[in-house]
Amino acid sequence: MLSMTEPLLVTGASGYLGRNIVREFLARGHKVRGLTRSDASSDLIRQLGAEPVRGDIMDRTSLEAAMNGAVALVHAAADTDHGRPTRVQELTNLQGTQNVYDAARTAGVKRAVHISTEAVLVDGRPIVNADETWPIPEKLAGGYSRTKAGAERVALAANGNGMDVIVMRPRFVWGRDDTTALPQLVAAVKSGKLVWFDGGDYLTSTTHIANVVEGVRLCLEKGRGGQVYFVTDAEDIAFRPWVTALLATQCIGVSGVKSVPRGLMNFIVNAGELLANLTGGSLSGPLGRQEYATVGNTVTLNIAKARQELGYAPVMSRAAGLSELEAWGTSAGGEEIMQRIDASRAP
Repeated sequence: MLSMTEPLLVTGASGYLGRNIVREFLARGHKVRGLTRSDASSDLIRQLGAEPVRGDIMDRTSLEAAMNGAVALVHAAADTDHGRPTRVQELTNLQGTQNVYDAARTAGVKRAVHISTEAVLVDGRPIVNADETWPIPEKLAGGYSRTKAGAERVALAANGNGMDVIVMRPRFVWGRDDTTALPQLVAAVKSGKLVWFDGGDYLTSTTHIANVVEGVRLCLEKGRGGQVYFVTDAEDIAFRPWVTALLATQCIGVSGVKSVPRGLMNFIVNAGELLANLTGGSLSGPLGRQEYATVGNTVTLNIAKARQELGYAPVMSRAAGLSELEAWGTSAGGEEIMQRIDASRAP
């Protein structure tokens, strides 16, 4: 059981995952610290009721100071860009993760949850009912998958010698307060770039933000060190009706969205990757391999291990989450939250 008096530190605390983790543990009476890099982020964490601590995952000294006295850690900070690989993403997801766990060990942290992703399995082929024994492919779809897989290895290597590190992998995180997937989908519709791949009838797993947070809580309390756990909404859904339902919560229709045959889409993506490689990224296609592999094919996950070992069960149904998202998106409170989120993006 987590201590209620000794701090839990959350990296990436002002991000979508981080701030929802902060809210949940505060609501449960825990003392929470949020690692922040800017005044705006610090203000947001303070408004949530947590203690902001300035630091950067690329700076070991600031990390050790932030973790001093903490007994638990949730590492949610990451560069989640799905575009072409960058040196910044490489450093953030690999060296940054190494810094976090090195500092955690120095500070005497006992339990850590590493937020990973199903993208560590994504190579462009269908993933059907994958469990935690599904091997990480040698050749992954792009920089995001590759660096997050590397970050997982760093996290698992840090397990032991007095510190339990548990890895959790959600898929397609969504819900209230969303500043990741939903805004990108809205922008794609408004720009005319959204298309259905081969009709969009393939299945996907999803994970409401409340279910992500529940998974974090259970991993911290019950997870076995050195283990990986998938968490999802339990019921899979076809991609096209799912995205249609998400966009409908924002009063956006998809009647004009076209379907592109998979063979043609594969050609477009491969040609774009070749063009980007030849021009050093100055020219590219409309969709990169990482993006296409993430959302353009079946990706479904088996959560039996989390159910059995953690007692995990979704706390938010898809229907209830969609209703909540619709109410949030049209409320004045939602607009005010979005303004604070925009301000928190400052480095």
